[in-house]
Formats: sequence, C-alpha cells, structure tokens
Amino acid sequence: MENIRKSEWDKLLACEPHNTTDSQLAMLRRRCRRLLNIYNNMEDDDVKRKEVMEELLMKPLGSDFFIQPPFYCDYGINIHVGKNFMANFDCVILDCAPVYIGDNVLLAPKVQIYAVGHPTDPVTRSQPIDIGKTVRIGSNVWIGGGAIILPGVTIGDNTIIGAGSVVTKDVEPDVIAAGNPCRVIRKLDPSEYGKRMMI
Repeated sequence: MENIRKSEWDKLLACEPHNTTDSQLAMLRRRCRRLLNIYNNMEDDDVKRKEVMEELLMKPLGSDFFIQPPFYCDYGINIHVGKNFMANFDCVILDCAPVYIGDNVLLAPKVQIYAVGHPTDPVTRSQPIDIGKTVRIGSNVWIGGGAIILPGVTIGDNTIIGAGSVVTKDVEPDVIAAGNPCRVIRKLDPSEYGKRMMI
C-alpha cells in the first residue's frame, strides 16, 4: 500500500502536530491577515463588510451574522458558525483546528477561543510546532466578556459562561458556569425557557 505523505494543512485539519513555517500555512495566514485588515478598517455602514467576512470564512453568511470589529483569527477557514451569531469587540478565534459554533450564539467583548496549543515537552516546544484541538460551542450559548475557551473544549446547548471565565474542560448543556477554572454554578430549567423576558 502506497504511503501518502500528509501536507501540514492536512495535519492541521486532523488536529495533529503541524509545522507552522510550512509555506502553504504561511500563505493562508497572510490571506487571513489581509482580509482582517480590510474588515477591521471598514466603515460601519459599508455594504461590502459581509462579503469580506464571507471571503474570509469561505462560506455564505446570513443577514443575522455580525462580528463587531476588531476581530482576529489565524485562518478563518476553520470557523463554522450557525444562524444568528453575534460577536462583540475584540473577539479572538485561534482556528488552528476546527471551531464549531451553533445557532443563536452571543460572544461578549474580548472573548477568546483557542483551538491550538503547544507541546508540553520543552524540547519539542522550541520547534515551530502547533497542536490543534477542535472547539465546539452549542446553540443558544452566551459567553460573557473576557472569557477564554481553551483547546478541545465543548460547551453544551443553552449554557451561559460568566464573564472572565477560563474554560479548561467541557461544560454541560443548560447550566450557568463561571470562574477560573470555570465550574458549574447552577443548572437551568429548560421548562422555563421562553417564559421570561429581560427588559
């Protein structure tokens, strides 16, 4: 059987260690920086703003998609967002592995999502090697200001992450969680959903 050598991009997508100095990865990062520079410097009423973001993420986006500049990411291509998405100022998504975000998700200012880390071995870490881990954020999730989501984390549907939290492990659905490290504070009652309005 023929041994087919994986490209560094293929390794990145497979969440395997990959060489960040690879020419294809460098080219994709330059593309991302160019489009982010355009997006982050556009006027609020510029009708082409969504087109730039669609080019960055390489997928069509609905009218209910909005990211308040400035926004930062590594590649853009690995960010997969559902319907009715809003991210406030200074959002960072390090998408060196896939990042999946469901429908009706709100990110407060300065939320940071890291789908990448470095080797724990110091000798290996001195090399230009990244290791990605997929991040999954369910539907109807609200992430408070300044929260940090670490590599490999899954956040369940309907969950609220408190401001300033550092999410190091998976968080179950239907809870409010906060802190450093982030822990469940209380469970939410799905039978109450839709019965209360915040004014």
